[in-house]
Amino acid sequence: MTGLVIFDNDGVLVDSERLANTILAELLTEAGLPYTFEETVRDFMGGSMASMRQKTEAQLGRPLPADLEDRYHQRLFDGFAHLQAIEGVEAVLDHLQARGVTYCLASSGTHRRIRTALTAVGFLDRFEGRIFSAEDVAHGKPAPDLFLHAAASMGVKPADCVVVEDSPLGVAAANAAGMKVFGYAGMTDPAKLVTADAVFHDMTALADLIDGA
Repeated sequence: MTGLVIFDNDGVLVDSERLANTILAELLTEAGLPYTFEETVRDFMGGSMASMRQKTEAQLGRPLPADLEDRYHQRLFDGFAHLQAIEGVEAVLDHLQARGVTYCLASSGTHRRIRTALTAVGFLDRFEGRIFSAEDVAHGKPAPDLFLHAAASMGVKPADCVVVEDSPLGVAAANAAGMKVFGYAGMTDPAKLVTADAVFHDMTALADLIDGA
């Protein structure tokens, strides 16, 4: 039986990926490194802002503006006023709670971003005290550190954990952590999630996947 379900946040719990990647593409283009929405999804979705900065500065050959992250989060949080939960995910959380299955959240976002998003969709109380951020570990996804940290904090062995992810980086991190992982292809090309234990396209399928894990 599954001991712990670890949810990614952006694109799994909250429908924020389109907004976030649009803003990031705009800011990188303004900084002199032209990026499209599709390219930011391809290169950065599921990763931390620190890893994004490292990659793009190497391409650009000079530092990005020091305030880029602050401007990114300001635009993002302004947009969170209209943020919605991923359709069907609240029913999954209710199902897990009814069955007594423990769940938590582990995201590449900052704690402030996670909490702002969860508050916007009314999920903060569901995850209070069980929120883990890439800020908490030395290496973000695709390294296993964040998921291993979440499991250890919750007192569950990695082999007894199920991760729900929507990005190739997140799936790779779960694989590296020795955890079962289900890839949500809501906005992601399913072909990029093929190393997951299962790929699903609709949240209505997730409860059955977890029950069978």
